[in-house]
Amino acid sequence: MPVAAITGATGFIGRRIAERLHTQGWQVRALVRSPSAASTLKSQGMHTVLGALEDRSTLETLLCDTDAVIHCAGVVRGADYQDFARVNVDGTANLRDAMHGKKLPLVALSSLAAREPQLSHYARSKRAMEAELVTQHAPRDCLLLRPPAVYGPGEKELLPLFQAFARGVAPLPASPQARVSLLYVDDLAAAILSWLKQSKRESGIFELHDGQPDGYSWDEVVQVAESLLGRRIRKIALPGTPLRLLSSANATMSRLIGHAPMLTPGKIRELRHSNWVCDNGPLQKVLDWHPQVDLAQGLHLTCGWGQRIV
Repeated sequence: MPVAAITGATGFIGRRIAERLHTQGWQVRALVRSPSAASTLKSQGMHTVLGALEDRSTLETLLCDTDAVIHCAGVVRGADYQDFARVNVDGTANLRDAMHGKKLPLVALSSLAAREPQLSHYARSKRAMEAELVTQHAPRDCLLLRPPAVYGPGEKELLPLFQAFARGVAPLPASPQARVSLLYVDDLAAAILSWLKQSKRESGIFELHDGQPDGYSWDEVVQVAESLLGRRIRKIALPGTPLRLLSSANATMSRLIGHAPMLTPGKIRELRHSNWVCDNGPLQKVLDWHPQVDLAQGLHLTCGWGQRIV
């Protein structure tokens, strides 16, 4: 039974990847920060190592006698760059250094936001994370994935938007001309498993999406939701200026109370960016992978809307 070491297995994406690895015959060893998280994973038949990316001895234990490494750990909220860089950049560098000389394949989850590092501290940290894994000290077999917005059961960031759709309202922060790619979480996990199974693995930075070549306008996303829900959804365009003022106030308040915010000026710039469309072409040239879940089926599986889609 091959052994996969995984970071970030308690998050939405990492948890689903760990589950898929486990069901596909991999023994999963997860790096976790808390005993409660370890208990949850152990109850699912996985092994855990208690600790953090800052601890070299913990990383040595995590990597001992493993066959592959999946790096999903990451920070998605914070008030300044260092809030993100501590894990996204420094933690990645620590893991890379711990892997040096071990000849292990590595899959690391970046973000499509890394394509536009000027937009936010998060995007900048993800671009810097990628730079840590394209140095001469990085693993020879290293797949860096830039997924777009990933959704599925248990996802929390898009959940408020989906709940609003179900109530008949679509609050949309981006312009009508904006286009986005989406990806169902199981298709992301399938791409990773496919790469790990290859005898000759191609390294590099790749984007991936759900098979919709030009992504979606938000009108198209709403239309799919309307079809599944069997009702009209009222679209409400959220103006940029109030959002920017709200996010600035939120960032200031978070620094005063020591809370890591999600809604920041950088996040608003990400949300209002006009082009978050991915290209599957480069990845599919080197990997036998094709997404299986389109938006209608993905929303059905995530939210339970509409009839079962075969």
